[in-house]
Amino acid sequence: MTLDCPHVGILEARLIAALPDPCGITLTRKMITNHEQADAYGLRGSPTLLIDGVDPFAQPGQPTSLSCRIYRDAAGHAHGAPPIDALKAALQEAALGLHPAQM
Repeated sequence: MTLDCPHVGILEARLIAALPDPCGITLTRKMITNHEQADAYGLRGSPTLLIDGVDPFAQPGQPTSLSCRIYRDAAGHAHGAPPIDALKAALQEAALGLHPAQM
């Protein structure tokens, strides 16, 4: 996430709602302040969620960026964070080892 990202709270609230209770998952926040860090961590806009170092919502060829990130729901509506059902699916896929390798 970047320092001034207005959508971090939305992502955090949705992520907490998507996690089972108890979950045994450790959440780590990382502030990204420059393009070199964005490249190193694979930040494709803020906020970006990495699960085991993988961005489950990255689009092929999507460049790294310090800009605000927009996520689309199933109906195509724009949001500042992935929908809860998409977060649940990404977490389940990661738990099953189904997420793609880090690019």
